[in-house]
Amino acid sequence: MTSLNGLADRNPWGSRAVTLQRQIGFWLVTLAVFLIFLFMFRTVLLPFIAGMATAYALDPVADWLERLGLSRLAASLVILVVFVVLLVLLFVVLVPILANQLVAFIEKIPTYAQQLQQFFTSFLNTRFGQLFSIDEAQLKASMGQLMSQAASWLTTLMQQIWSGGAALIDVVSLLVVTPVVAFYLLVDWDRMIARIDSWLPRDHVETIRMIARDIDTAVAGFVRGQGLLCVILGAFYGFALAILGLNFGLLIGFGAGMLSFIPYVGSTVGFVVAVGVALVQFWPDWIWVAVTVAIFVTGQFFEGNILQPRLVGRSVGLHPVWLMFGLFAFGVLFGFIGLLIAVPATAAIAVLMRFALARYLTSPIYRGVGTIDDDE
Repeated sequence: MTSLNGLADRNPWGSRAVTLQRQIGFWLVTLAVFLIFLFMFRTVLLPFIAGMATAYALDPVADWLERLGLSRLAASLVILVVFVVLLVLLFVVLVPILANQLVAFIEKIPTYAQQLQQFFTSFLNTRFGQLFSIDEAQLKASMGQLMSQAASWLTTLMQQIWSGGAALIDVVSLLVVTPVVAFYLLVDWDRMIARIDSWLPRDHVETIRMIARDIDTAVAGFVRGQGLLCVILGAFYGFALAILGLNFGLLIGFGAGMLSFIPYVGSTVGFVVAVGVALVQFWPDWIWVAVTVAIFVTGQFFEGNILQPRLVGRSVGLHPVWLMFGLFAFGVLFGFIGLLIAVPATAAIAVLMRFALARYLTSPIYRGVGTIDDDE
């Protein structure tokens, strides 16, 4: 035993490596247990995860009300009442309108595809038919096949989203369970954080706290900031397209705003769909097509130059490709629940990877044991 201790004293990096292996093993087992729990109970976790996300998002509001003189319980009650009222208004007013437009839009997709096919076939043949000797019948057949495939894919996607949403979004659970869960978590939020902090390993408590603060900054900046940005863009696109008189304008604009949590994806999808519908509806009165384009150009300008810097900030550090990979990965693994936790989980993983990279760059694995010995 003495010889082992002497060996550890002579080789401190070996002792640290053993300790590090044990810690990595412990946290990997903990992560595996959490993922197994998430996978097994993914069908019943929706209202609880929604309640937890709501409590996390509204905790700064509760802190602000406390600074105004309210108790934590009173602040949580005020927030709960306002939240429930807004949620009921959302389900009573906005959701039925969007649902009706979604059903009608799905039914109109084949018609829009056929009309767009005729439009592009005629346009290409008129502009370039003589120059390239385009066979109108062959062009129409190719365009028809392309449009039919795109329409079939889009119809299937929309139907899956609608049926999945209708099956998963239980009105009772979201209107009853979620606010209750959010209320209790909001009341006990500070105590929960303190209790979790007391469970941290004391040798690494400051490091874990630093990582937790970085994760909180990333998640809060992206989830709260990007969430508010999505709401603002959805309202702008939806009401602007509705005022323009575009068919399904509210649905298209609101959908574009909600998809904007992935940078450039929401605006691109909304732009393509809106312009396609505008061509079918307004052409040859091209001015309204131009106005549709101008709405999305204006939205992109405000998003990139005003909303994104102020609401989300530059320090979040989530690359769009990494975010899309996280959405696909968590969606495949855990379904709809995976999509809900994908953004905060992806942000947390990004912070952990940056921390691990920083540790690697200062470790003997990267710098070499001789370099570390020289420094010491």
